[in-house]
Amino acid sequence: MQNFIAQHQSRLAKNFMRNVSRLGDWTEHFALGITLLAIAWWRGNKKWTRIFLSMLLAFALAGAAARVVKIASGRARPSVKTEEVWSGLKFSSNYNAFPSGHTAASAAFFAVLLLANWRIGLACLPIPILIGFSRMYVAAHYLSDVVCAAILGILCAILVEHFLRRQIENRTSKIAN
Repeated sequence: MQNFIAQHQSRLAKNFMRNVSRLGDWTEHFALGITLLAIAWWRGNKKWTRIFLSMLLAFALAGAAARVVKIASGRARPSVKTEEVWSGLKFSSNYNAFPSGHTAASAAFFAVLLLANWRIGLACLPIPILIGFSRMYVAAHYLSDVVCAAILGILCAILVEHFLRRQIENRTSKIAN
């Protein structure tokens, strides 16, 4: 994949992918999530308030999990010329390639939306896919970093959705009794 991307680079595409990659930063997703959460809460819509809160929780969980794995794996980014061996914990961002935090967080954020409302979630699905591709295009990650990050994000979304659904069911059953 890296060779294919290297052979098909252009200045316009590289600038576009850098901007897409920035959209995967935690601040953009967090700002969107907080804004949507505030609007849903202000309008009194409990369903969407829960969904947007779940999106933020899954996003945070995936980001934290990805960070822990990054430090533990110490995998060098494609732009770093080094031997492919594990040499201990690495705190340098040059050695924090696996998994892609941008992709994990974005996949978790939008996977919750897909689980809650498949039509809206499906429409938003290109966002984490494009963010993952952009991370490879700018030579920040390998394909395996992005794929594993997407899986991590989806698992975090399922975990958060399951936990919150269980909390709501417990609260509902206590009220009914």
